[in-house]
Amino acid sequence: MSSRMATAAAPGSSGLGANLVALAGLGLVGYGLMFLIRNFTGFIELGLTPQLIGGTPEQIQGFSPHLYHYISHLQVAVAAFIIGLGVAVIALALKGIRAGQGWALWTAFFAPVIAVGLALPLHYAYGFATLGHLGLIYLDAAILLVGTIVARGELAR
Repeated sequence: MSSRMATAAAPGSSGLGANLVALAGLGLVGYGLMFLIRNFTGFIELGLTPQLIGGTPEQIQGFSPHLYHYISHLQVAVAAFIIGLGVAVIALALKGIRAGQGWALWTAFFAPVIAVGLALPLHYAYGFATLGHLGLIYLDAAILLVGTIVARGELAR
């Protein structure tokens, strides 16, 4: 281990960057839980309306119960992956980044960036990019970015 990494992991290091990255991971877990709960209590995702998606949950279920169940299963699957990603980011932050491991920092940063980067474009293409729908993800991304910048500075010391 290099002396710079040993210094970053030394007792007394604030770990502010790691804590912010862990907070972003916690935000992902919270968003995933909201997504999961919303599937069973309102069906339509947070920040979207029946007008945006073309019908109420009841209308969709009445038109095609199979389509309704398919959408529900996709929403649960997406929620599960968001929660799992958040747990991984938290673990990377609290164990890897705090220990001065640069690979953990970049993994905790790029994994959510890739996920959001792949998911985001169709939100705009299909008209689902409302602030109510994506606002929490944008906030979480900002926390992750700030945490990564701070942690990178801490690792460089």
